Amino acid sequence: MMLHPEIETLDRDDMKALQARKLAALGERLAASPEWCQHFAKAGMHPRDLAAADGLVSMPTLEKSDLRARYPYPMLTVDVSRVSRFFSTSGTTGLPVLFGFTHRDLNQLLAVQVARQLHCIGIRPGDRVYQGFGYGLWLGGPSHDLGLEKLGATCFPIGPGRSELVVQWLRDLAWDAATLSPLFLAHLLRVARDQGIDPKKDWAIRRVIIGGQSVSRAFREQLESEMPEGFSAYNVYGTTESGGPNVGATCPHSHARDEMHLINEDTVLTEILDPVTLAPVGPGEVGEIVVTTLDKEASPVVRWRTRDLVRLSNRPFDCECGRHGMPTLGRIIGRSDDMLKVRGVLVFPSQVEDVIVGVAGTIKEAWQIYVDTVDGSPNSMVVAIECESAYDADREGLAAAVARGLSSRLGLRVPVECHPQGSLPRYEAKAQRVLLRDKS
Repeated sequence: MMLHPEIETLDRDDMKALQARKLAALGERLAASPEWCQHFAKAGMHPRDLAAADGLVSMPTLEKSDLRARYPYPMLTVDVSRVSRFFSTSGTTGLPVLFGFTHRDLNQLLAVQVARQLHCIGIRPGDRVYQGFGYGLWLGGPSHDLGLEKLGATCFPIGPGRSELVVQWLRDLAWDAATLSPLFLAHLLRVARDQGIDPKKDWAIRRVIIGGQSVSRAFREQLESEMPEGFSAYNVYGTTESGGPNVGATCPHSHARDEMHLINEDTVLTEILDPVTLAPVGPGEVGEIVVTTLDKEASPVVRWRTRDLVRLSNRPFDCECGRHGMPTLGRIIGRSDDMLKVRGVLVFPSQVEDVIVGVAGTIKEAWQIYVDTVDGSPNSMVVAIECESAYDADREGLAAAVARGLSSRLGLRVPVECHPQGSLPRYEAKAQRVLLRDKS
């Protein structure tokens, strides 16, 4: 069952034809923007060149530096007075970048995109849903409010935090589903047990939508094992630049393969490109997600480099659900700017997480990678973990077990520090796992 079968059942050729028509219309809109004309001129092109058969692949990519150079309203294609709301990036690597949304962007585009994702995952009208993504300038919470309303579900918009109340309401209000970060779900499970609440028996929840942070399959399965029978944690993916959590969503079939659909290909065109050559990758290969927003009125992007790395499915157009025009890809495995090369070995944080989750006694949501750099280049790394209270007496043994797992997985000897429970940072949304230390 599909929410928008007229779109979701298109074959790949029909989807590409729809995208081509929208690219041409996008080029006409961007032609009225001096900033966009200047951006395309760097590659000797004009926005109307998007109408050509090879127009998109010839266009320059868009980088965060391009946006920050046009502070405070970069690439805004409508007057500020037409913007209903601004959202921003996290700003973890510099000044946050603002993105505008018109009334149509919010209520006719984003609401429909998120409703389609939620329906694909299995949320239905009348379901009671705890909305646990954040609010303020972050897009996660408001976008899911809009999507749940469009779908006809009942929303409890609490956001992250208030853990003691949330674990009780999960029991007393019998919520069917939730939207939240995987790290906050792990925290809620711990709080519930501390309060004498058994999630397996006391909660009715059957599915959660996890986003805002990529997690390993091992971590996801660990979370599922602690929840009620029949429970599943479904991945969604999107970015502020793409217009919200609107790029990827998991259907029941792709969930079993740890994959998700590019669920809004009719409005967010996604390329999976080699991060060095920018050539398209083939089935089974790893590439960077690059997005173009086809219908957004304010703050559109063309070939935005997300830096998120993903593996394209071996059979991207053959999912049993019938969404053959919306290819499948694996979970986010890391970022091209988070990828570490230590003593000649490539290391992704997700590989480290896989090992930590697989060792009994570790706190699954609490770990860090400390990278020592010399002249800005990685030279060595240390992994910091936490141990459960029961393992405090054997912290050295727990650290050794994780070190052995890392050596086997990475082919690299990595020192491991084991700290008491509660020592390392906790993150309600996106975790900063890699911390650089200059040893020059």
